[in-house]
Amino acid sequence: MEAAFIVTPNAAVHIKKVLETELQGSRFRISVQGGGCSGFQYNFLIDAQLTQDDKIFTENDIEVVVDFISLGLLNGSQLDYVEDLTGAKFVISNPNAASACGCGNSFSI
Repeated sequence: MEAAFIVTPNAAVHIKKVLETELQGSRFRISVQGGGCSGFQYNFLIDAQLTQDDKIFTENDIEVVVDFISLGLLNGSQLDYVEDLTGAKFVISNPNAASACGCGNSFSI
């Protein structure tokens, strides 16, 4: 079965704005690392390198890269960009997370 990860159109618009100031060929990368207050934490970065284990998800010509190991923890998730009275940020809705911290940047399985 093909791994699923959704990038919303709103997230793609904001990723495009971020990438406009980066080197051509750069992509938005999401990974999951051990740490944070709940056990795992999301990591967002700009990266021009790809590996054999990377999977690329495209929305409105914007490429989001997720490595194979992280994709196991992110399968079925959605990346969105949210603006509210407290600020603006990229948010991952992860159906695999049993719990999350208050800021939403870390989670447990």
